Amino acid sequence: MKAQYIEEASKVIPETQVLINMVSRRVRQLNAGSRPLVDAGLSLGLADVALLEIAQGKIVLTESLVDAA
Repeated sequence: MKAQYIEEASKVIPETQVLINMVSRRVRQLNAGSRPLVDAGLSLGLADVALLEIAQGKIVLTESLVDAA
């Protein structure tokens, strides 16, 4: 994971544990075949794609994720 993407996503979701849960859940979705919501180059890993999606506001926090943390 690139530190820049972590910093950008942390500005949107400042609580570390919640951010970890969101990235983890999104990586599982991407592994299962979901399409990225951002223009992701081939050099990006799935965690980086998830962090970019969060930083760009493509993925938002829901009640179920707040309760899980």
